[in-house]
Amino acid sequence: QVQVVESGGGSVQPGGSLRLSCVSSTRPFTTYAMAWFRQAPGKEREFVAAISRAGGAQSYADSVKGRFIIARDNVKNTLFLQMKNLKPEDTAVYYCNGESWGDTDTIRTKEFPSWGPGTQVTVSS
Repeated sequence: QVQVVESGGGSVQPGGSLRLSCVSSTRPFTTYAMAWFRQAPGKEREFVAAISRAGGAQSYADSVKGRFIIARDNVKNTLFLQMKNLKPEDTAVYYCNGESWGDTDTIRTKEFPSWGPGTQVTVSS
């Protein structure tokens, strides 16, 4: 199970941007496919975006395609989520997690035994 700490959340107006970071203390980071998930108040946690172990493949939920970009720095053991044109419906706690030797398809529906603290994103005028 990958150990992570998320950061970078905040409050922005609709149309604004934020960049989330997720630092992993689990080695080797390169053996983990990584993904972002989010949970809005009163709703179940949902998949947002995933990236392959080497970073060459990405997948996105339809709701964020064209607005969010997932990336990773395997030297710094860090996962990123660049969010643009934010909407009120993007308001949620954002979490990252990783699947050992996984891929961008399997990680979308994986049941994770634990989660990091998450970072709050609030989009409101």
